[in-house]
Amino acid sequence: MEALWKQASRIKEQVARQGVFKQFGAGAYGNPDNPFTDESEVKLHQRLEKLYLSTRAAKHFQRDIVRGVEGYIVTGSKQMEIGNKLSDDSQKYGIENTCTSGNTLSRAATYFGKARSLIEKERGNMLKAFGTQVAEPLRAMVMGAPLEDARHLAQRYDRMRQEADAQVVEVSRRQNRVRESAGNGEVISKLEAAEYKLEELKSNMVGLGKEAVSAMAAVEGQQQRLTLQRLIALVEAERAYHQRVLEILDHLEEEMVSERQKIEAPPTPAAESYMPMPPPPSYDEVNDMFASTSADQSVNSVDFFLGEALDSFKAESEFELNLSVGDIVIVRKISSNGWAEGECKGKAGWFPHAYVERRERVLASKVPHIF
Repeated sequence: MEALWKQASRIKEQVARQGVFKQFGAGAYGNPDNPFTDESEVKLHQRLEKLYLSTRAAKHFQRDIVRGVEGYIVTGSKQMEIGNKLSDDSQKYGIENTCTSGNTLSRAATYFGKARSLIEKERGNMLKAFGTQVAEPLRAMVMGAPLEDARHLAQRYDRMRQEADAQVVEVSRRQNRVRESAGNGEVISKLEAAEYKLEELKSNMVGLGKEAVSAMAAVEGQQQRLTLQRLIALVEAERAYHQRVLEILDHLEEEMVSERQKIEAPPTPAAESYMPMPPPPSYDEVNDMFASTSADQSVNSVDFFLGEALDSFKAESEFELNLSVGDIVIVRKISSNGWAEGECKGKAGWFPHAYVERRERVLASKVPHIF
């Protein structure tokens, strides 16, 4: 009989424990059918659990941002070091170059070095903004007191909830003893004391839970706002850097292309026009030259060809031909003193040969303007 009594007692205690696990879900969600269940407390617990998970995920995200920004600052600082070295080397070449064919490359190197220095300065400003406006505020929040205080409240609530779980088991066990003792006063008083303690624990647990929920909700809102603000600051700092670098590079390109054109561009007719030229031969002189049997001829008759005027020429005598940029000329004679004779727009005359460049093909729209 005693063995059967002990076995029955163990079964009753297991049933009581199963009821507790159904009510609190092993410290989780609760069972509405259990008489010890408080629906508002269950919702409070569920809300606190979601807040805890949310703030933990946000904390990890903030930490990831801080680590990423710190890594970017380290690599960016190394890039600055390399860029500044390149800037110094370029400007040094620009100052010390002794090229005998001109100083075009020297000036281009100087422009490049100065632009590179400006770019690295902008990079430094961006990295500084990354540190002061992004990494430091997020790091302070990750390690800050509000989050830790809220988490401590949640942990205290969890411990009190576990204590309430155990007290529920105690109340259930004493209820069973009251039923078995047939109204024993001492057993009943112990049951009442256990129930009073349970109610006290539940009251304290609800108050602490509300406090923890309020603290965690405040932290969650602050995490969301601050993290978004710091991400926007990150984007704005990098955007400002790239915009400024684009302006620097645009200006640098203009300067360097200008230097390249000075090297590649042929002498312009305008430059040659400053050199004194002998007057063009008259048509009578030309005819005499062609009629002469002298071997030293100053005017050569050439196969007619088309040429395009590269610069304007204003005739100063009746023997010369006015030209405008883009005019198509039929070139018929070339003089050894730099003049050529041809026809354009129905008129014939002499013009500086250097003002015209030979063309194998011309647009059909320009052909009517030749004659």
